[in-house]
Amino acid sequence: MKFSMKIVAASAALALTGAAFAQKGETVKIAWIDPLSGLMAPVGANQVKSFQFFADKFSGAANPAGVKFEIVALDNKLSPAESLNQLKAAIDQGVRYITQGNGSSVAGALIDAVNKHNERNPGKEVIYLNHSAVDPDFTNSKCSYWHFRFDADTSMKLEAMTTFMKDDQSVKKVYLLNQNYSHGHQVAKFAKENLARKRPDVQIVGEDLHPLAQVRDFAPYIAKIKASGADTVITGNWGSDLALLVKAANEGGYAGKFYTYYTGVSGTPTALGTGGAGRVYQVSYNHYNMGGDMGKWQAEYKAKFKDDFYTGSVIHILKALGESMAKAKSTDPVKVAAALEGLKFNSYNGEVEMRKTDHQLQQPLYLTVWQKADKKFPYSPENTGMTLALVKEFPAYIASTPTSCQMKRP
Repeated sequence: MKFSMKIVAASAALALTGAAFAQKGETVKIAWIDPLSGLMAPVGANQVKSFQFFADKFSGAANPAGVKFEIVALDNKLSPAESLNQLKAAIDQGVRYITQGNGSSVAGALIDAVNKHNERNPGKEVIYLNHSAVDPDFTNSKCSYWHFRFDADTSMKLEAMTTFMKDDQSVKKVYLLNQNYSHGHQVAKFAKENLARKRPDVQIVGEDLHPLAQVRDFAPYIAKIKASGADTVITGNWGSDLALLVKAANEGGYAGKFYTYYTGVSGTPTALGTGGAGRVYQVSYNHYNMGGDMGKWQAEYKAKFKDDFYTGSVIHILKALGESMAKAKSTDPVKVAAALEGLKFNSYNGEVEMRKTDHQLQQPLYLTVWQKADKKFPYSPENTGMTLALVKEFPAYIASTPTSCQMKRP
């Protein structure tokens, strides 16, 4: 209800604004289009708070352009059709920047819609800042000048993950369990390709795709995994689909390993509890025990919201916007897009680069494992007493993958 009221208030305020160009103190509105209802609502609620938290932190004198960032939260119900309605509402009210990340099916629809809008409406262009949708096609065959991805895509994550698995001789039989949409299909595809190249001795003993955000009991899937003899599961599941999966694994007595993307995301730490210690891995571009600025921000976020901050791409997006707007001396999306291409900037994980050829951020990746929190790795998500401890860091050049993008520039 609180979020709904904020959305209504923000939408009303939008009606009073129009297109704006760079001046210190100017307000730059970013429409956040992601789920605030349904099974994935906890993830969306966490992420909109994250955007609002860092929009305040990086506004004004805290960014080189001197602009103020304001987040407009729009509930898309995890639906591509509803996302297009929200995109239209935001554009009609003058918003020139959008962000989304939960669901590559939604991301694909938004990329197409933004492309069409910008082609048909010169002077009213929109930039799409992708915080978490990781289908590699978005920076390959479907690459767009107006789309910039700040997460690492599935090909990058599987490159790092399988580089680690290559040397783990206990991995002999792998089961692929993923959500039945483009992201899940790509996880399965790149897992098979990478394992065939790096560990041809590993058997794929099972593969399943299940409906996105609809399964409430994963016990039948765990039974199939156990029956297959798999010692390892690779899954790109997120939100309730991962939380309920690991809960079923704990209850069903599955003793194999899980290689995941999103163990640290809302709900999954609690579902794991002390189960899965030493057996559940995550590959990501940040983790809970990085220390430095990230450690300070995580502590501040937890004190303020009684929740955990994990979507580090939020920081990348706001830092990149401040840098590119200062470079362009404008908030005009046409000029900002040109400044974003090839931009290098310092973030919490070192220097990162928005690769010009495909608009895929190049950055280090980290492999972590679920274990008891200790002095070396003290941060405990959802107050479980457990944490994701660093096992291996992969520099950007190791995690980087080639692109087939043939960018069409205006």
